[in-house]
Amino acid sequence: MHATIRKIHPQDNPYIAALIRQVLIEHDAPKVGTAYADASLDRLSEVYDIPNSVYYIVEALGKVLGGCGIAPLENGDANICELQKMYFSPEARGTGLAAQLLQKCLDAAKGFGYSQCYLETLPNMEAAQKLYAKFGFTYLDAPLGNTGHNSCPVWMIKNLV
Repeated sequence: MHATIRKIHPQDNPYIAALIRQVLIEHDAPKVGTAYADASLDRLSEVYDIPNSVYYIVEALGKVLGGCGIAPLENGDANICELQKMYFSPEARGTGLAAQLLQKCLDAAKGFGYSQCYLETLPNMEAAQKLYAKFGFTYLDAPLGNTGHNSCPVWMIKNLV
């Protein structure tokens, strides 16, 4: 599948928010304590328009198929960023687009000067965890920072340097 990976635009906001909520419902995720309930979910283009942050959209044939972002870890060490809101539509899964997007995010994180990249996910998002492990993420026993995603009990980290 040929797709474009680009920075988010304001007109992408409703499409990526709907996609994220749809994927969380598909995975039976709790609505509270996950990205589903994030007040910022409907305005991601604004949220990531700050220093050392970026959100990328995956688009094909004019349709948003997924996205992922990098931002400072909330209430965490300044050298640690968080991989945030990595979600894909069913049609984009298994195409290699997630690996391309993850690499682009990690490259951005290194470019911003972060030394580690942290993420939180759900136990039943096994394909995502396999991808993260393939890219060098390892499991943690406890969360870092204070993301507000207390329903995401799987924590992983990767050294970037």
